[in-house]
Amino acid sequence: MELLVTYDVSTETREGRRRLRRVAKVCEGYGQRVQQSVFECVVDGVRREQLINRLLSEIDPGEDSLRVYHLLEPRSRYTQVFGVEPAYDIHDPLIL
Repeated sequence: MELLVTYDVSTETREGRRRLRRVAKVCEGYGQRVQQSVFECVVDGVRREQLINRLLSEIDPGEDSLRVYHLLEPRSRYTQVFGVEPAYDIHDPLIL
């Protein structure tokens, strides 16, 4: 399944800036960054649950926001990109 993960982490404190870095690192392990706090991920059901659980363990629900959208497939049929588009194919293997 394809997911769009977005987050807004409060960076007013030092701990908030650390949370922001940790949330980004988690997302990098599951997908590709397409905008500053937006990742496209291709995962199966187990990896989806792992991703969400890891992200929930990093955020502060009182200060931060996390959204996970399930994208309709094929994504190219439902997605329009204007301006600069990252030069990668989300279905290619993810190399870390």
